[in-house]
Formats: sequence, structure tokens, C-alpha cells
Amino acid sequence: QNSHTAKTVSRKSLCILNNQRVSGAENMKIILVFLFIAPLALSARGEKDSSFDSAASPETKSRFAMLDDVRILANGLLQLGHGLKDFVHKTKGQMNDIFQKLYIFDRSFYELSLQTSEIKEEEEQLRQTTARLQINNEEIKNLSQEMNSKIDDLIQNKIQLQEKVWGLEDKVTKLAIIQPSMQETEEISSLKAFVEQQDNHIKQLLKTVEDQHVQLDRQHNQIMELEDKLNHIELQELAENSFTGEQTEPEAIPFPVRNATAITYKSDGAAPDCTALFNSGMQSSGVYTIKPNGSEAFDVYCEMKFGNSWTVIQNRVDGSLDFNQTWDAYANGFGELNEEFWLGLNKTYSITKQGDYILRIELQDWKDNKRYIEYVFSLGGPETDYTLQLSRISGSIPNALPEQTELRFSTADHDVDIINDFNCPENYLGGWWHSDCEETNLNGKYVTPRSRGRLERRKGLYWKPKKGRYYLLKSTKIMIHPTDLKNFD
Repeated sequence: QNSHTAKTVSRKSLCILNNQRVSGAENMKIILVFLFIAPLALSARGEKDSSFDSAASPETKSRFAMLDDVRILANGLLQLGHGLKDFVHKTKGQMNDIFQKLYIFDRSFYELSLQTSEIKEEEEQLRQTTARLQINNEEIKNLSQEMNSKIDDLIQNKIQLQEKVWGLEDKVTKLAIIQPSMQETEEISSLKAFVEQQDNHIKQLLKTVEDQHVQLDRQHNQIMELEDKLNHIELQELAENSFTGEQTEPEAIPFPVRNATAITYKSDGAAPDCTALFNSGMQSSGVYTIKPNGSEAFDVYCEMKFGNSWTVIQNRVDGSLDFNQTWDAYANGFGELNEEFWLGLNKTYSITKQGDYILRIELQDWKDNKRYIEYVFSLGGPETDYTLQLSRISGSIPNALPEQTELRFSTADHDVDIINDFNCPENYLGGWWHSDCEETNLNGKYVTPRSRGRLERRKGLYWKPKKGRYYLLKSTKIMIHPTDLKNFD
């Protein structure tokens, strides 16, 4: 379809060029005819003048004839000049139209090529889905065969039970007619007692199964709650082993990390971050004022969870705030701290330069499934364009950000690394630590699943691991807190 469209546009462009050539050829023919007729007209005019002025002297007739010829020739040349001038202007306009149409054709061809690549990707995904469905089909066939086999067994058991029931009915009928003997009565009583015992046993088993089901549900909920706590307990033990100053063998660290130091309060009582506020008794989430060492005081949103407090640096919940902002806006921050906001690179850097911090990213998709991922990270200052380095430590979703790599922050008006002449922030909207424009963009346009077109979704809020599925997100939250989980002095 794309090839057919390109061929149609090419034929239209060739038709326009042929029409221009035909028009130019017709104008040249008119000019040549004029040049051929002009001398004939001049000679005829000279002969006519000679018949009327036969009495004049030869010198007079020659002189006036020359003047008339010059005038006629000059008038003809003037008209010819005007005609050529109009022809040139008309030709220029037509050439501009042709170039404009060729430019439109090039743009259309480029967009068609993008759509073609997207269609190929979707075809590949369909192939993979078809392969998975075929595998599922085979599994369903196997299950169906097993079920048919079990059904046959049940039918056989049913037939056997029916035969036994018919035998019992015959016996009951005989008992109703003939007084049963003592031995038969005892057999019937024992059978009745056995049936009642089996019935009680089945009821006990059902009650036990129900109790176990309730306990399993309760344990499942407890496990879900404990997973996050266990991750943080393990992280706390790791941090204590790394920063208590004990002479233990150091773990391999992929990039340089500053020595963790205890953050202390200033004399004016302002806390350096949310963790310090939590340790001082502030244990409710909300907006607080902090004053990192060597920085001015400013407001932040502190979220109290997992037995600690996190400083939130980004929050997106409903798309009410446009994140397609300038470099200065991302440096200084924008939005409302109780709603959607970006804290600001300058403020985040003033917090993280006090020591080592953990970066936690919480994600929620449009089916309300929640995932998270945590990194040990370092953030450079404005002179490095706020270079970010990451090392994943835990999480419930595949990583989508390059590790042990210096990622520079960029916006549409401050793109430091243009990859293959492609401006990531301009094409995917929003400032971010881009690497190859594909891995993720948590500051992109807020796009709902109903949005049409893959290009529109790729400009949205998404998480895309190198080897994994594409997650279109409903909400995101980025938070930090120190790796040293001890109380602040």
C-alpha cells in the first residue's frame, strides 16, 4: 500500500513536470514565429512606404524607412521582453510549486516508512502471539484428552455405582416383602453406620479444606505485605554492613560512591531531608520544609512508608500537569507538591550531594497492577547536565534504564546528545535521562490506552525494558532516601 501511494505521487509529479515542459515549448514556438514574421513585416512596410513616397529623394526615403523599422523592431523587442519576463516569473512560480510538492512527497514518503516499520513490528508481535496461542492450543488439546479420559473413567464408575444401587434396590424390595433375618439386619446396620461415618468424614474434610483456603488467603496477603518489608530489611542489613565502619571485605561497586556520613541538623532546626524529619517524630506524609547542607530551605513532599520517610522528586497520577517543559523548568521544578509535580534537578542534587541515596521508582499500569524498582544511584551537578548513574538492587519489574552508564538529562531546548540526528525530548516529549530514545520515558505525554496510533503511545508515559513487554503507565512516583538507614545525629 505504501509503495502504491509513493508510485501515485511520483506519477503526479512527472505529469506536472511534463506540463511545465509543454507550456515552455509552446512559448518558445510563439517567440520564434514572432522573430520570423517581424523581418517580413518590416520589409513589407518598407515596400509600402516606398510606393507612397516615390517622389521623395532616395536619401530621405532610406532615412525614414530605417527609423520606422527601428521603431517597429524596438516595439517588438519590448513586447518580447515583457513576454519573456512574464514567462520567467510564471516559470519560477511553477518551479516553486513543483519543489513544494516534491517536499510534501518526501515528507509523506518518510511518514509512510515510519508507519511501515511500525506495521512490521506489530506483525512480529502478532507472529509471537500466534506462536504462543499455538502452544496454548496444544496444551488445551492435551488437557482435553486428559479430561475425556477422566470423564470415561467417571462414566465407568457411574455405571458400576448404578449397578450397585440397582442391587441395593432389589435387596430393599425383598426386605420390604420378606422379614429380614437377624444376619441381614446386622449387615444393614453396619452398612448404615459405615455410610454415616464416611459422610461425617467427608464433612470434616470439607471443613478442613475451607479452613485451609481461608488460611492460605490470609497468608497470601501477609506474604504480599511482607515482600516489600523484607526487601527493605535486607537493604538495611546491607547498608549497616557497608557503612558501620567495620573492617569487612568490601563488595564490588560498579561506579564510585561517596562515603556515607551522618546528616546533622543546622542550628536553625531545619532538617536536611525527609528521613531526618521522620526520625525527629514527623511520621505523617505531607509537605515539609527542609534545608540541605549548603543550600537554601525549600518545600518537599515527604511520604512515610516502610518504616521510613522518602523524599518524592516526581509524582504523576492523572495527566493534569504538562511535563513538556523547558530546561529551566526542569532545573527549578514545577507543579503542586500535593498533586502532580517535578521537584527540580537543582533541589534533588542539593539533597543527594549530602551522602549516598537510594532511588525508588513506583509504577502502576491501566489495570491497576503495581510494580517497583530500586537503584543505588549518583547524580551529577549542573556542570555535568545532571549526569545520572544507576545500579539496580531490587524490584518487581525488568530494568529499563542502562546501568553503569552516564546518562545526561536533556530537554527539547537543551538536547546534549542527539542520537542519529534524532532529538529524543522533542520527538518523545518531556525532559529525561535519555540513552537511545526507546528504553523509557516517565516524563512523557500522559496518554490513555484509548489513544490511537503507536507513535502517539510512544510519546506517552511508558516503561520499556530491552527484552520485555511495553508498559503504558497510569501513574508514576520517583522517591529517594539515604542508604544509611540509621538515625541521624
